[in-house]
Amino acid sequence: MKNLFITMSVLLATISMNAQNPQNEGSFKGNVIRSVSMDYLLYLPDNFNAEPEATFPLFVFLHGSGERGNDLEKVKVHGPPRLIAEGKSFPFIVLSPQCPDHVDWDTETLYALIKHVASRYRVDEKRVYLTGLSMGGWATWDLAMAYPGYFAAIAPVCGPVNRNYPARVKEILNLPVWAFHGAMDDVVPITSAARMIKLLQDNGNPARFTIYPDANHDSWTETYNNPELYEWFLQQKLK
Repeated sequence: MKNLFITMSVLLATISMNAQNPQNEGSFKGNVIRSVSMDYLLYLPDNFNAEPEATFPLFVFLHGSGERGNDLEKVKVHGPPRLIAEGKSFPFIVLSPQCPDHVDWDTETLYALIKHVASRYRVDEKRVYLTGLSMGGWATWDLAMAYPGYFAAIAPVCGPVNRNYPARVKEILNLPVWAFHGAMDDVVPITSAARMIKLLQDNGNPARFTIYPDANHDSWTETYNNPELYEWFLQQKLK
C-alpha cells in the first residue's frame, strides 16, 4: 500500500509539472541536401483548441550559444520558454528551436521549420515575429535579411552584427526593428549593433534601440520580462 501511495504521488507530481509546462517537444529535419535536424519546443495559446477557426501570431525565439545541444530543457533557461515553464501565458504560438552542438544557427533550416509549423498550426503569416539573444540575436538579423518580407517585426538582443550586414540593410528597410543591448557588454560589443541601427535610421527606418547602461552581456532578462516588448510585437502586421 505504501509503494502504491508513493507511485501515485510521483504520477500526480508529474501531471502537475506537465500542466505548468505546456510546451510540446518536436523534431524537424531539413531538406535532403542540407539534412539538418532541429529539435524544438512549441507553445500553443490557452484558447487555441477552443477557437478552431482562428489564426494566431507566431513568435519565434532563438537561444544563445550556451543552450545548444539535444536537451530541450536547456532552451527553457532564458527568454519566453523560461517564462512559459514558470506559468506565463502568451497570446501567440511560441516556437523555440534548439541549435545542434558545435554549429551556428542554420538559416535555411530555421525558415523551413517556421514554414512547417505555420502550415500545421493555423498561423497568421502576416504576424510572424522573430527574436533571439546573443547567437540567436545574430540569427535574427540574418534570417530577416535572408527572407525579406516574411517577418512582421524583429527584436535582436545583444546580437553580433556581421560585416556584410550593412550592404544587405536594404532588405529590411521596411521592417519594424527593436534592438536591445547592454552598454557594458564585453562579450558582444555594442558598437556594431549601434552602427546597424543608425544605418537603418539614416535610411528612413524608425528602428528602436534600447541600451541598458549598467548591463553586461545579459540584456535579455530585462528585455523578455518587459510586457511592452510583446505589446509592440502584437502591433506589427505585414501590409
